[in-house]
Amino acid sequence: MGVLAGAEPFSHPGSSGAGFLLCHGFTATPDGMRAWGEHLAGKGFAVRCPLLPGHGTHWRDLNRTTWQDWYATVREALLALRAECDQVFVGGMSMGGTLTLRLAEEFGSDISGIVLVNPSVTRLSLDAKVLPLLSRVVPSIRAIGNDIAKPGEVELAYPRTPVRAAASLARLWKIVRADLAKVTQPVLLLHSRVDHVVEPENSRIVLDGISSTDVTEVVLENSFHVATQDHDAELIFSRSVDFARQPRAGQVGAG
Repeated sequence: MGVLAGAEPFSHPGSSGAGFLLCHGFTATPDGMRAWGEHLAGKGFAVRCPLLPGHGTHWRDLNRTTWQDWYATVREALLALRAECDQVFVGGMSMGGTLTLRLAEEFGSDISGIVLVNPSVTRLSLDAKVLPLLSRVVPSIRAIGNDIAKPGEVELAYPRTPVRAAASLARLWKIVRADLAKVTQPVLLLHSRVDHVVEPENSRIVLDGISSTDVTEVVLENSFHVATQDHDAELIFSRSVDFARQPRAGQVGAG
């Protein structure tokens, strides 16, 4: 099946010497990051947002992939961006935040900072605990997409949640949580006051586990989970630019 209209990966050239890798969420697509990417590009940043394997086609395709496939894709995009830019930042929403944390754990100071929007590192509800067993008998469960407060805004996401892929994501959560202390980069974490997909405990686990000393937490008062398409989108965009432009020792300024 071909890629859905609007789900395509995107990239923008930069003029500031700094770049941003954006990582979309589970069952979602780059469409939910497109406005963020355009805002960053307008401020001079080079931008890349890949389409993760198994996404943007049919939910059954996602069940044929694992977290290693998704991570390999964002890792490759990061290496390409690093070859072009003096500074590289990584931003992600939901599972995109999980992948962002894993990149930070692996690459250390080669990443100048990370921006996390409603990052996921666990699921406290019962369905997450039974995912490994459930994945053997049930191909999909109800959708998690479109948790948006803004009227008329629609997320381009799958109408079902692939269970085998969700079980793989749960394995990634465990790995990322175990290595959170390896995250030392500056961090901007933005999380919604009300989120029907990722429990607020996720952001607390991240903030309590990382070793970063330059940490900014922002509570999004007017958005649900898909905050990059919600009422607080412009706040996310502007704060990420301010975060990346903030002078820090040993870093080249981002125009």
